[in-house]
Amino acid sequence: MGDFPVNPLVLIGVGSSFAFSGLFYHLYQEKKKELEKLKATFLSSSFQEIPIFKPDQHLVKVLRASPHKRLQYVAVEGLVQADGEPLASQFVPRCFGVIQKIAVEEHWKYWNSFTKTWNSRTVNRKETNNSVPFSLVSPGAFFTDLYVKIQNPLEASGSYLDRVYFKVRRAEEGLGDLVMQGLSGEKPVAMEESEELLRVGSTLTGFGEVVLEGGQVMRLQAPQNGRKFILVPTDYRSFMDRHERSASMWKTLTAVSGITGASLLAKVIYCLVGKQDDSCLLMSVVAPWENQRSIISSSRISSWYMLIRTWMEKKKPASSAPSIVQD
Repeated sequence: MGDFPVNPLVLIGVGSSFAFSGLFYHLYQEKKKELEKLKATFLSSSFQEIPIFKPDQHLVKVLRASPHKRLQYVAVEGLVQADGEPLASQFVPRCFGVIQKIAVEEHWKYWNSFTKTWNSRTVNRKETNNSVPFSLVSPGAFFTDLYVKIQNPLEASGSYLDRVYFKVRRAEEGLGDLVMQGLSGEKPVAMEESEELLRVGSTLTGFGEVVLEGGQVMRLQAPQNGRKFILVPTDYRSFMDRHERSASMWKTLTAVSGITGASLLAKVIYCLVGKQDDSCLLMSVVAPWENQRSIISSSRISSWYMLIRTWMEKKKPASSAPSIVQD
């Protein structure tokens, strides 16, 4: 039995392709479930997509015509506008928002006498949340009497804050610090500071219950029927398109890696059955068009062989011609 005709790198490529295909398929299924859950959340009781409004006169008319001047679950798109004085960023000049989250945390290392290593740990995490009343207005209508007030925005779910500042401050170590670290078995590593804001003028879409008060004042609040109160930092269509593109990307990667693994595996089986050498295998894997070139080359070799054989038969002396062993 000769050497094993398959290069080990090809086998590693087969296994890696199927492994990545399985991983990408798992991520695709997770994103698909998330997308289906989102679509189910944004369906009305009649299994149709929820209506999408802007803070304009049309929404006022719909609310006035609705029972109890209330829409149970709708989407409202608009621009963020503070009802009073907005919050100023503590780190970025001329940056204002209506919801602010500042987080500070320290990273320390502790000496583990059993493993003789330093172990990392996060301690003293402090988080401060501030907010001011704000509303949604139609684009291009900052000065208008029509707006939708957002009630209790901190109770809403969704990643609607934008990080405007992040900095890591490394701990300075002196001779005295090194001595204290050796005695205490702990040392500071760094301190992280971050600030997130819901900026004034940014696009925001709220999913919840809209109530008309006083004939003109509209308020978006958490639904009373138990559905989710959600705020997203974009319009509804862009929000859904982003999730659909993510699911499509994982699906495409699953197909590409799966097809690659199947092609490699098929070539491995072909080379094992046909007893092809690994150089043929590698060349055919790297360049699939080599299959066609090898077929053409084989046919050319056969043609040249027949021509040479015919020429030799013509040149052969009649009396002393050596016998030709037929294949």
